[in-house]
Amino acid sequence: MEWLHCANDAPTNACQRHYKFVILTRDPWHRGTIGVMKILIVEDEPKTGDYLLQGLVEAGFVADLVRDGSTGLHQALTESYDLAILDVMLPGLDGWSVLRGIRKAGKDMPVLFLTARDHVDDRVKGLELGADDYLVKPFAFSELLARVRTLLRRGAKASAAEFLRAADLELDLLRRRVTRAGKRIDLTAKEFALLELLLRRQGEVLPRSLIASQVWDMNFDSDTNVIEVAMRRLRVKLDDNFEPKLIRTVRGMGYVLENPDCA
Repeated sequence: MEWLHCANDAPTNACQRHYKFVILTRDPWHRGTIGVMKILIVEDEPKTGDYLLQGLVEAGFVADLVRDGSTGLHQALTESYDLAILDVMLPGLDGWSVLRGIRKAGKDMPVLFLTARDHVDDRVKGLELGADDYLVKPFAFSELLARVRTLLRRGAKASAAEFLRAADLELDLLRRRVTRAGKRIDLTAKEFALLELLLRRQGEVLPRSLIASQVWDMNFDSDTNVIEVAMRRLRVKLDDNFEPKLIRTVRGMGYVLENPDCA
């Protein structure tokens, strides 16, 4: 396993105050998938929040932890997540209000509610507002993990027909086709997987170690230039004869695909 993290008292551009951890894993559940699943945890109880964060990271997910509803809603609306875990009773905005804001903004990511109150009315209210599942505290982490994985599989099936886009670049996941400005671009299987990862995480600087793990299913070796070669070939095909340029190298950090329409 390889960790990217920062000390709480020394945040960097790659690590924010609400604790962001990235773990690269060879967990069989993730083998063959593109991109690490990102989960937002909104939980104000320190022990519960830290417990969830540690468990999900060790299970192979990227996890962001915030401790109040207002920050949680901001994170959900400004960053891309595959799933959110919300406590009902939160400072600032309660879980109901956070969920209401997420759905009002058109975000359809799965939401799992956590609550210490096992009342039918509460469960019904959450489901009516758009929650996908409900778990009562205290809970076994194994049960939460099973529910998380079930929700993520449902989301993956629901989005199987989606196109991924940035500017005039379009990736058709079903037909395995890529076009830019209407022109067909032929990619190898690895180039397609690399582009899919970049598009799913567009706007994020992806370290070489993450790319190696997700596209090549290998641990990063600094003596290997396979990633640089593949990225160079991809840029020749996607960027050399087009404007604006979409793929950028961030020296000392990795690569990012930026959509100028979202700048």
